[in-house]
Amino acid sequence: MTDTPPRTRIQQRNRETILGAALEVFSQHGFRGATLDQIAQAAGLSKPNLLYYFPSKEAMHEALLAGLMDTWLAPLRALDPGGEPLDEILGYVHRKLLLSRDFPRESRLFANEILQGAERIRPTLEGELKTLVDQTAAVISGWAREGRIAPVDPYHLIFSIWALTQHYADFDVQVRAVLGPGKDDPFDGADRYLATLFSRLLTP
Repeated sequence: MTDTPPRTRIQQRNRETILGAALEVFSQHGFRGATLDQIAQAAGLSKPNLLYYFPSKEAMHEALLAGLMDTWLAPLRALDPGGEPLDEILGYVHRKLLLSRDFPRESRLFANEILQGAERIRPTLEGELKTLVDQTAAVISGWAREGRIAPVDPYHLIFSIWALTQHYADFDVQVRAVLGPGKDDPFDGADRYLATLFSRLLTP
């Protein structure tokens, strides 16, 4: 069996351009609403050139989702069971909010996939994600039993963090419209508010 030859710099650049264009189109239109023609136009490449690098729309979508899940799980993996409980949970909230700020298209891609039934990432959700959340929930429950944080349902705490942080990416247009002119960056205020909210919830 022969090894796949390494990609040239031009090939690597074209792949990255295509994936960036696909991310933009998928995050706006979802998988079902996106077309190869839209992605080719966004990438500035011909459709045959697009298909030279990725054989189908599904292949582009799967490549994006594979990279996204690593990014998405990293903030939860960084939670230290040996750390100070409130600091660790607030650190997780902060990291998730930064993810929404820095990767809004990826957040919308993930949300669209969930809304459409998550058929392409269901094994990851039911496997790697569930295992990680179960482990984190056990840590949070242990902290609560020891009286180091207030009693709380660990799963619903994690769901709350997801909802309250990802909102700023998935509903960015609504957030900015409601805040109005002169408040272009909602994330500083959100960071302070969420730190206060979860501190009050979790302080014994």
